[in-house]
Amino acid sequence: MGAIFGTDGVRGIANRELTPELAFELGLIVGYMLSRTCVGHRPTVVIGRDTRISGLMLEAALAAGLLSAGADAVKLGVLPTPGVAFVTRYWGMDAGVMISASHNPVEDNGIKFFGRDGFKMPDAWEAEVESRLQGDEHRISRPTGAGIGTMRDNPQGALDYLSYLKSTAAAPLSGCKIVLDCANGASSLLAPQLFAGLGAETVLLYHQPDGLNINQNCGSTHPEHLRKAVLEHRAHAGLSFDGDADRLIAVDERGEILDGDQILYILAACLAKQGRLNQNTVVSTVMSNLGFHQALQTIGLEGVKSKVGDRHVMEAMRSGGYNLGGESSGHLILLDYSTTGDGLLSAVQLLQVMLQEGKPLSELVSPVVKYPQLVVNVRVIHKYKLEGNRRIDAVIRRVESEMAGRGRVLVRPSGTEALVRVMAEGPDERELSGYIEGIVEVVKEELEYSMV
Repeated sequence: MGAIFGTDGVRGIANRELTPELAFELGLIVGYMLSRTCVGHRPTVVIGRDTRISGLMLEAALAAGLLSAGADAVKLGVLPTPGVAFVTRYWGMDAGVMISASHNPVEDNGIKFFGRDGFKMPDAWEAEVESRLQGDEHRISRPTGAGIGTMRDNPQGALDYLSYLKSTAAAPLSGCKIVLDCANGASSLLAPQLFAGLGAETVLLYHQPDGLNINQNCGSTHPEHLRKAVLEHRAHAGLSFDGDADRLIAVDERGEILDGDQILYILAACLAKQGRLNQNTVVSTVMSNLGFHQALQTIGLEGVKSKVGDRHVMEAMRSGGYNLGGESSGHLILLDYSTTGDGLLSAVQLLQVMLQEGKPLSELVSPVVKYPQLVVNVRVIHKYKLEGNRRIDAVIRRVESEMAGRGRVLVRPSGTEALVRVMAEGPDERELSGYIEGIVEVVKEELEYSMV
């Protein structure tokens, strides 16, 4: 991992770490790099953003950098991350940019890039951008006069994305009552239009963004409000998205929360039944629950584990020729339809399965009996010193030995925050709590615990 790019683009506190100056330099360098590969035409880049107050500031700076390098910029406005990926590919743009920090709080923001194929830019491309950032960007030749790029707004991107999402539904959602939690984020306008347009009766939560309330006690990381609303309104399902709508967490008709593993199982079982699951295999991550894998095995399906992060899930899917993958956090990738995780698309397909099977979500998910899984996030100063730390490795080996094959432990650095995540999974939650407590203490001592 480089000093600028993390597992999901560039992230930081807006106006402190992720400054307008950095956004400008990114735009300048990316515009220059694209101009070298675009033969016979001026490169054009589409830009989307979520509802954070800092989005407009970073959008303006990034666009200025692109124009300074001679690239054209098309502003899509507020749009989910997968919408930007879709428009980039559908319109034949040279690149796409999303300004968002996903599920993070409002003070954070991020910038991630997509290639003309709609997939996230590869590691080698990010490495070149980072190398140039760490050099002298003023060495880039800047055009003048007619060589300077132009900028325009085009809201048609959201309409094209909405039309595409509707086209993936094999049947209308008539008679289906759902609750939508839009996290006051990028799905706040599109999600109500999408599901109402498909014929569903909708109850709306957290769909009025004001620039500051994105992810604020709502969305996919806070499904407790959605659960309450589903029970209150006697809905068939609840659907919860994060700030940039690339995640989905659901609630069944009984008020039980379905995470990404459980939704992935429902989709996999249906695709396999239809003969549409490539190699009868699903890609998940090392964080996926043991109960999820046992449920897959029961119906004759295989599971492949990647490192955490939708980028790694996608890499495993493309290299192995698989068409379904995801994370327990709700990133779900349906490669037959999309080039990135898409919460809205996943929600449409989940409801389609419910209608096709004629069964409630609670019945569809019942084969997945989850093991207790405890996760503690430890805020540390030196998360990258985790790998190879002898004392931490020793306490992990001791705990795994005591668990004697009845569970597992996973300790890893967060890809987007200054955290180390300590996870333990097994049949006895009280036992797990004791194991995690011991590991967390060592992690704090070795990597310098931070109160900030």
